[in-house]
Amino acid sequence: MRSEARRAVVGLAFLVLVGLAGPGRAADADATLRQKALALSEITGADPIKGEILQLLEDPQGTRKLLAVATRMAKEKPQPFTYNATLILANTAEGLKDISAAETFYRLHAEQAVKLLSEQGLAQAYAGLIQLYYDNKKFAESEKVCREFLGLEGDESIQRLKPAVLRRLILNMAKQGGMTKALDTLDKLIKADPDNWLNLDLKARVLREAGKLEEAIKVYEDVIARIKADKRLKKAEQEEFVDDYRYALSGLYIDLGQVDKAADELKALLAKDPNNPTYNNDLGYIWADHDMNLEESEKLIRKAIEADRKLRRKANPGQARDRDTSAYLDSLGWVLYKQKKYKEARSYLLDAVKDPEGQHIEIYDHLGDVHLALGEKAEAIAAWKEGLKVVGSTKREQERKTEIEKKLKANE
Repeated sequence: MRSEARRAVVGLAFLVLVGLAGPGRAADADATLRQKALALSEITGADPIKGEILQLLEDPQGTRKLLAVATRMAKEKPQPFTYNATLILANTAEGLKDISAAETFYRLHAEQAVKLLSEQGLAQAYAGLIQLYYDNKKFAESEKVCREFLGLEGDESIQRLKPAVLRRLILNMAKQGGMTKALDTLDKLIKADPDNWLNLDLKARVLREAGKLEEAIKVYEDVIARIKADKRLKKAEQEEFVDDYRYALSGLYIDLGQVDKAADELKALLAKDPNNPTYNNDLGYIWADHDMNLEESEKLIRKAIEADRKLRRKANPGQARDRDTSAYLDSLGWVLYKQKKYKEARSYLLDAVKDPEGQHIEIYDHLGDVHLALGEKAEAIAAWKEGLKVVGSTKREQERKTEIEKKLKANE
């Protein structure tokens, strides 16, 4: 423990260093970041743009500083960024969950698209904003942007996207508790276009959101039957859609506590696609979560992680920094916990919460349980409290919140 005098000396030294670094060095840093931001305007072509976004995402700390400077630059008159630069900055900010910066640059990109008469760019900017707000649980804002887009007039790029935006608008309404209005709107759409099974898919999602799980299952079964009978689809397309909806069914069965039915759906999917990381992870996790087939569960989850790595490396060859998917790390940590391999479990769960995607109440709850099993009560309490900070609005997350609050009451 440092003495008070030692702390004072260290503190004084720090202030002196800050003074030496001073406004001059801060200005130099800003100037460097400004030049780096301006250089984004020179990037052209879909692949180079994608590559630049990936490279920026590999340095979250440095890129957040860049976004802060770029956001200030965007307020200049005239603002200095080209059409491609605003797209890069918007996508990068979205990837880092910098909502304010992402909003700024998606809006700028939309303005530029209007000036350039690029309706494809305009659609791209609005789609980005709608998804940004939705992913960050800002459903009212997402609904507002949906309504803005639906009010636009335009060519094929705009019109083609409108049905999807209308469906997202309805889902946003449901997420805000407007279940009755959302379902009424959907029923009118279904009546007007009975062959469009995408509207039925959305109805199943809204029913699930409303907790009407048995009804949602019946709708998904109807959707699957319609897809199989849809002569407009090729055989491969039919199978792909059916697999997606069978996967959705597995989630509903889990919500209902029907583990065997969920496992049957996932095993059927794995029989067709044995290296699919999602199917491997989900089957492993639901078994582990219900204390079933723990050794086999661990094998499935490790297979999911390895398969996921291969897919990422194939999609982004030469990526300097590679991170395992936080949900899969959580699954592995959980199955190890179930096998009483607490230290190994802790390592994977700590890695999971380092990722922005790992900021989930369920993962923090698992981490708290592992800390407690290791006798680390203070760390367990801290993990559970972090979980409460990121709790979502879903029924499942709210139930998890109640469980954590009970654990905190018992251990504080």
